[in-house]
Amino acid sequence: MNAENRSDATVGGLAALVWAGLVRMAVLHHETWSVNSVCHMFGCRPFITKDRSTNFAPLAILSMGESWHNLHHAVPSSARHCVGRGQIDSSAALIRLFGRAGLASKVRWPTPDRLAASAMPR
Repeated sequence: MNAENRSDATVGGLAALVWAGLVRMAVLHHETWSVNSVCHMFGCRPFITKDRSTNFAPLAILSMGESWHNLHHAVPSSARHCVGRGQIDSSAALIRLFGRAGLASKVRWPTPDRLAASAMPR
């Protein structure tokens, strides 16, 4: 390997470290912290909880559905956090896929009765 190839490999390795390591971790941590802070300050509360957890739609895609945080606090054992029309919860889709493939068992999905019992009065 000549000096030019070593230099290209070094630059490529450093770029991979920055993007696949540092930037990826920074984005993941900010997304996680956003769900745990933004979703307790802004958004709607369709379910009764003992805290100020909310649903915040703008974070839904980035957080794989975790920003439907109010249901997570109302029914913590539920594998799915969204129940409304048009709400995206790709983590629940992945859990369902794992269940169908036999890689997940005893998954708890929200039942209509449990959702009705936890819903905010209208």
